[in-house]
Amino acid sequence: MSDTDGKKPLGLGGGRSGQVKQSFSHGRTKTVQVETKRKRVVVPTKPGTSSGKSGGSGALGDPSRRPAGISDAEMERRLAAVRAAKAREAEEAAQRAAEEAEREREREERRAEIEKKEREEREHQEALRLKAEEDERKAREAELRAQKREETRAKPAAAAAPADPAAAEAAASRAATKGVSTAAPRKTDRDRDTSNDRDRKSGRGGEDRRSGKLSLNDALAGGEGGRTRSLAAMKRKQEKARQKAMGFGQKAEKQSRDVQLPETIVVQELANRMAERAADVVKSLMKMGMMVSMNQPIDADTAELVIEEFGHRAVRVSDADVEQVIDSVEDKAEDLAARPPIITIMGHVDHGKTSLLDALRKTSVVSGEAGGITQHIGAYQVTTESGSVLTFLDTPGHAAFTSMRARGANVTDIVVLVVAADDAVMPQTIEAINHAKAAKVPMIVAINKVDKPDANPQKVRTDLLQHEVVVEEMGGDVLTVEVSAKTGKGLDNLLESIALQAEILDLRANPNRAAMGAVIEAKLDVGRGPVATVLIQHGTLHKGDIFVVGEQWGKVRALINDKGERVDEAGPSVPVEVLGLNGTPAAGDVVNVVETEAQAREIADYREQAAKDKRAAAGAATTLEQLMAKHKADQNVSELPVVVKADVQGSAEAIVQALEKIGNDEVRVRVLHSGVGAITESDVGLAEASGAPVIGFNVRANAPARGAANQKGVEIRYYSIIYDLVDDLKQAASGMLKKEIRENFIGYAEIKEVFRVSDVGMVAGCLVTEGVARRSAGVRLLRDNVVIHEGTLKTLKRFKDEVKEVISGQECGMAFERYEDIRKGDVIEIFEREEVERTLA
Repeated sequence: MSDTDGKKPLGLGGGRSGQVKQSFSHGRTKTVQVETKRKRVVVPTKPGTSSGKSGGSGALGDPSRRPAGISDAEMERRLAAVRAAKAREAEEAAQRAAEEAEREREREERRAEIEKKEREEREHQEALRLKAEEDERKAREAELRAQKREETRAKPAAAAAPADPAAAEAAASRAATKGVSTAAPRKTDRDRDTSNDRDRKSGRGGEDRRSGKLSLNDALAGGEGGRTRSLAAMKRKQEKARQKAMGFGQKAEKQSRDVQLPETIVVQELANRMAERAADVVKSLMKMGMMVSMNQPIDADTAELVIEEFGHRAVRVSDADVEQVIDSVEDKAEDLAARPPIITIMGHVDHGKTSLLDALRKTSVVSGEAGGITQHIGAYQVTTESGSVLTFLDTPGHAAFTSMRARGANVTDIVVLVVAADDAVMPQTIEAINHAKAAKVPMIVAINKVDKPDANPQKVRTDLLQHEVVVEEMGGDVLTVEVSAKTGKGLDNLLESIALQAEILDLRANPNRAAMGAVIEAKLDVGRGPVATVLIQHGTLHKGDIFVVGEQWGKVRALINDKGERVDEAGPSVPVEVLGLNGTPAAGDVVNVVETEAQAREIADYREQAAKDKRAAAGAATTLEQLMAKHKADQNVSELPVVVKADVQGSAEAIVQALEKIGNDEVRVRVLHSGVGAITESDVGLAEASGAPVIGFNVRANAPARGAANQKGVEIRYYSIIYDLVDDLKQAASGMLKKEIRENFIGYAEIKEVFRVSDVGMVAGCLVTEGVARRSAGVRLLRDNVVIHEGTLKTLKRFKDEVKEVISGQECGMAFERYEDIRKGDVIEIFEREEVERTLA
């Protein structure tokens, strides 16, 4: 009985039959009948022959068979397009054939080169084998010669001592044993194969073991019970041979990779991206003078040098792909609508900027500012009598608020430069002009305080010429308006000039898109949490929108306009206070509305991590020379540490910048920490650890902080005017300066005679020629107008009495402390030293 049980096996019919041997585990095999179907061969038609579908051109050219509505010209164009397509196909086919021929030629060259290398390698191996066989033959001959010498020496010994048969027999046995062991030839490959065959037949090889079931087919086939190579092994062998023939089996050359390089990268990650060892990368960095470990981050410039040294290519990329969700599409022209202009009022301190804005708004903002000085950036909206809406930004004029003025100029459309008629152009006026020029925005000059008796508007116009601001009265294009915030004179003309300038600019924005704006000011309110004053630039911000701003994110809980009213939305050019942030953003950060809270949180986390990595990389990428130089420079510098807390972010930033400018090469102010909000217990703890005072600008310490400060002896100082804060810290830093030593010359004395006195030494008899000689003063000994000694007096006598001073025209005796080289005719210079307090400029 067979496995088929009389059934006809399935087949394809018309195919070629054959057998395939299958291999299984434990040495089992099986032969299977298979049929192979012949491949269908399609013979392509020659270009000259015509098929059933050919002749389309004639059919289409026939008017009777032409599709309806097709003219002769259109038909000709279509036929031309068909011909061009066929020509392109023929050209591409020729190009592909040429490329294939070129690739085949390259493969043949590589194959020939590989075969040449293999042939040389085989010849080399054959030469080594022949040499080894020759050495082995020589060694065998040497052994045979040695054996013969032993036998030759053993024969006379055996003949000389026949009486001792036992010894002779033992010697012969030893010689025979030694001769057999030394003269026995080594096993050849044929002998080893024979022994292996005997082992396999005897069952010791273990390869003839039988396991599993024995089928009838296996029993009938017979002789197939041995282990054979599997199909997978055969495929691997063929693939290896093919790769070796193609040149893939050679040792791969070092690849040059494109390494993606972010702004900061950890050394280990850099090594992974280059496929290099981290130890080699660390060694390379140490050669550059950077002592870093594999877990430390480095900046992109340093990493690029390392990548080039290892032979790779650096590709600068940004990890800011997460920020691509922020909508940055260009607005279509039909979606744009007119928006109010944004006007920034700039100028020198106390030139009347806030008073002018109060006159326009008919309010009193200046009365609410400490000392009548603007120390915050304010955003307001003014509706004119004609119904047009204007957005005003009021910037501080004090020198410390440079960054605030720069932010105001960057988000504005028009700059109103306020110059006092009685004060003309001042330093902050020049700075405001530079900010306006850098922002490339038009400027309107408002000459304020024209109601004063000593006002001189013409001098203002003349002074502006020195700074390349040419007014209209002098042939330029800058508008000037004479105004008085006190009397209201010229305000209408100012508003008309602003409206005219805005009309020329044709300001437009798309209100129907995701909102985008800039943070004008930010603060930490006790009852409302982080609050940001935002100026919307594009789109409309609605209540409930999710947004990201700098390293912070939030959801709009409330929108409050400049009049303190709650609104549900804010369109372009509208300033609003936004509540609902998770932290206080930095002034100048951009507000972007996103779709989901997860996106906002992801973007904020990325920005925060990027800022941390940048700071860490800046600290890590320090060479030993830089560390030593910094340490040496800091040894002679005294520092005044302070902790600064302010009410808004802009004020804190301005205070830090002002304090960093205080000092010189001997003393400087170091801001340990600056923040927004009330003074807390942690601030007091930091100040106590560093021996620093806590500076509060328009903020107060809470009850636990006050208790901790009293207990630890930490000084808390409150300020509301930045002038006083800067002056006090400048005075405190001045107290850390070393006192200046000044010398005051009080007299000269000429040596008339020199005496030696016991127990005293050399004494100079002197005549005081000028001024006075004092016992406590310092002296210098001059010989031929050259200083040869500087010191103090041991004794000053008038006759025999010790005196404190001797006036001009009198004689006295002087002895120097630990110095006796004095001669007749020398001159003694008498001076006093005094310490003078120094102050910072």
